[in-house]
This record gives sequence, structure tokens and C-alpha cells, in this order.
Amino acid sequence: MSTHDVVLFAKAIADSTRQQIMKLCCCEWVSVTEITEKMKVSQPTVSHHLAILREAGLVDVRSEGRQTFYTLNQNHIAVCCGQLMVRFAPDEASTEAVKQTLS
Repeated sequence: MSTHDVVLFAKAIADSTRQQIMKLCCCEWVSVTEITEKMKVSQPTVSHHLAILREAGLVDVRSEGRQTFYTLNQNHIAVCCGQLMVRFAPDEASTEAVKQTLS
């Protein structure tokens, strides 16, 4: 994973609206309509934030007819968190813990 990916990840999770969307998408497939209703925000706002999460690889997308569903890409989140650890906490113990987690 490149440095750019880690920066993109950090920027994507820095926004509280995107954090709420990520919580809603955790462990289940959720439609844009469901996200909009649960968050009480406009569909264009949700779509904007989902595009940022997609670009960062933090959500997976599935289409069914006219509906689009999203779920959290937990594996990518784990890898990005590991890369942040390696980059900013490069001591031997931290690096070894990340390597064990990713193995």
C-alpha cells in the first residue's frame, strides 16, 4: 500500500458524517435510501460521502436493480490501520504486532 492510500484513508475517516455512514454499513449491506433515512440528511450529501469512502476503498458496493447497497470493507480498514502503525509507530514491538495481525 502506498503512502497516498494511507493519507486517503486518514482523510476519509476524519469526517464525522463518514464515520456515521461507516457505522451504519458495518457488517451488513445498507442501501443509500436507508442511510439517508437513518441519518436524516439529503441523498446528495450521502452520495458525496459514499463516493469518498469508495475512493478510499473503505466500502464495497453492490447494485440490485435501481438500488445500490454498501457495506464496510473491514479488511481494507485493518490493512490501513496497520500501515499507519508501521509508519508512525515504527518501533520493533509495534511493527511485529502489525505483522502478526496481517499474517
